[in-house]
Amino acid sequence: MMNIYKSKSVKAAVIATSLMFIVAQTGVAQAATKTITCYKGTATKKVTTAKCPTGWSTKKPVAAKPTSATTTSKSVAINGNYTGTVALLWGDTYVQVTSVKATGTGTVADLGEFVGSGAAAPASQCDTFDGSATLGTGANTLKVAFDSTAKGCAEDDSAPTKITFSGNAVVKGGTGKYAGATGLFKVSGSFNIKTISAGSKESAPFTMTASGSVTLK
Repeated sequence: MMNIYKSKSVKAAVIATSLMFIVAQTGVAQAATKTITCYKGTATKKVTTAKCPTGWSTKKPVAAKPTSATTTSKSVAINGNYTGTVALLWGDTYVQVTSVKATGTGTVADLGEFVGSGAAAPASQCDTFDGSATLGTGANTLKVAFDSTAKGCAEDDSAPTKITFSGNAVVKGGTGKYAGATGLFKVSGSFNIKTISAGSKESAPFTMTASGSVTLK
């Protein structure tokens, strides 16, 4: 005959074991329903484990502040007057501006030196011309060239007379801090000529105003 006390002990042990298994299972179920958010760089994921996978963290990363490389490009304003001399060489059907050297005053930043050249084949008192120049000296220089709007006009149909010119000088790049620069100047100026005889050379005072801006790369 089975010992009644032993039987009760066995039953108690079975019941206790069953209760512990139920409690354990309930705890697992409850833990499985808990969700945490994990971060890795800009990526996020939600997991139901107690901790994030290797390489992931529950700490949300702080957004990076913009660096100076992403800031707006700097603009350099130009609004000045250039005065100097222009050297001319006349041919049968053309005139060459062999050199222009001028110094700028006003708002010209570090572009106070102006050196250029040009050419035209005038067929009337007003005609187009080609020209280019370098502004500035040393390591920081700016390259400009006149576009198709550039035009020169003589006050009279023969020399001596005054030549006025105007147009857009487009920035074509540069050196130093002006490397890769862009921009446009509106320019106008004048100089006098004494003769248009083929083969003649002359030098005359030169003035020019320039206004616009340069955008640095």
